[in-house]
Amino acid sequence: MTAQIHDEPSIGFLKVSSKSSPASVAGAIAGMIKDGAPVELQAVGAGAVNQAVKAIAISRGFLSPIGIEISCVPSFTDIVIDGDYRTAIRFAIIASISHGASVPVSTDK
Repeated sequence: MTAQIHDEPSIGFLKVSSKSSPASVAGAIAGMIKDGAPVELQAVGAGAVNQAVKAIAISRGFLSPIGIEISCVPSFTDIVIDGDYRTAIRFAIIASISHGASVPVSTDK
């Protein structure tokens, strides 16, 4: 199996550090999900992974009351930081609409 090396984040990609505010990251996740944008988080190190997991849990609390359920799929990826190869953890966020939920739909075109 070959590893993917990423220098630049893709669209819908949030970098989380150990100093990131979980509430702020959660707000970004919820906003992107509401806009229909794909969301992935990337974290390097135990502290960053901790903040990312907290942010996912908080964003679930923001989205569940309006009928949007989220889950995440973690994976490893190799990245280059300042010329050094590092292993990062990525969290792909998957959203689904709860049955019977009333979800506001944007009519902007």
